[in-house]
Amino acid sequence: MSVRGPATVRPMTKHRNFSPWAYWQLHLAAVAASAPDGGTRQARSRADLRALLGSEPRRVPLEYEVTDSVSFATYRRDRVVFDVEAAMSVPAFLLVPHALAEAGTPGSAVLAIHGHGPGKAQVCDPDDEHQAYAHALATRGHVVLAPDLRCFGERQDPQWEPEHSKYDCDWNLVCAVMAGTNPIAQNLWDLQRCLDVLVAHELVDAQRIGACGLSYGATMALLLAAMDDRVRAVVVSGFLSSWEAAHRVPWNMCGSQVMWDQLGAFEHLDLGALVAPREMLVESGRADPIFPLDAARTTMGTLHDIYAELGASDALHHDEFDGGHVWNGVRAYPFFDRTLTALC
Repeated sequence: MSVRGPATVRPMTKHRNFSPWAYWQLHLAAVAASAPDGGTRQARSRADLRALLGSEPRRVPLEYEVTDSVSFATYRRDRVVFDVEAAMSVPAFLLVPHALAEAGTPGSAVLAIHGHGPGKAQVCDPDDEHQAYAHALATRGHVVLAPDLRCFGERQDPQWEPEHSKYDCDWNLVCAVMAGTNPIAQNLWDLQRCLDVLVAHELVDAQRIGACGLSYGATMALLLAAMDDRVRAVVVSGFLSSWEAAHRVPWNMCGSQVMWDQLGAFEHLDLGALVAPREMLVESGRADPIFPLDAARTTMGTLHDIYAELGASDALHHDEFDGGHVWNGVRAYPFFDRTLTALC
């Protein structure tokens, strides 16, 4: 079509859309309408998820070392560092209960994964009454490893000021797009190396390892449990609902939460099905604005059917609590005490 002569002003004769948000919502609706049914989803495998995540990096020796130690009332907290790739290392806090160290016998361990925020320091802060689940688990006698995920804590690049309007994880996604990889897969790789650290520790029983996290930490805890049987019990707080429902909340997704071409390919339900029949507890705040409660209830209902088919109805738990997008812990701490002890 050619355009000639002076412009003619006239009303638009058909609907036109200028909103990228509306465009992607229409795309989401089309994908959701053509998504496989529950039975087909349940047949999906870890190989399918691995293909979605992309290729794995080359393994390198961990070169594990302790750089600092601080003693608290019931445990010692070591700052540890280990390598996960040739050009990437992980700083973490390792919390070892005094009683376990004195006994000298292997016990239970939990990988505590932080969400958006300061990183490992927050979940290990004895003065934080709400989000310090690593500290709380160590006081209950579990060995706890709390790493910094990429772009958080000590792994936050110094050029990004805290008040900067752009998440580090969004910038990291830009770099990953150009390199053809997924940031979520990179953090999953790092967390599997964290499991290597725990399995190798003399005070950890490799058959009694759990994982937990809030928000992005819950995303990674669920993915880790779905991909790695070494996680025998998992607490998923403030996440498990559906990517479809979360994607409908404006300004909700960030560069840390997405994988290439994931819509219609894998849902929260699929990840939960890969955890079954192992122990899982899901925390859902009734006022959580990020991961809608109705979607969580729907997903959990289908997951209960999957667990029941495997004869493991008692292994799946849903803690709905009065609150928002926060860690609850009321049922989570006894859950780990019970499940990781039962695995002895």
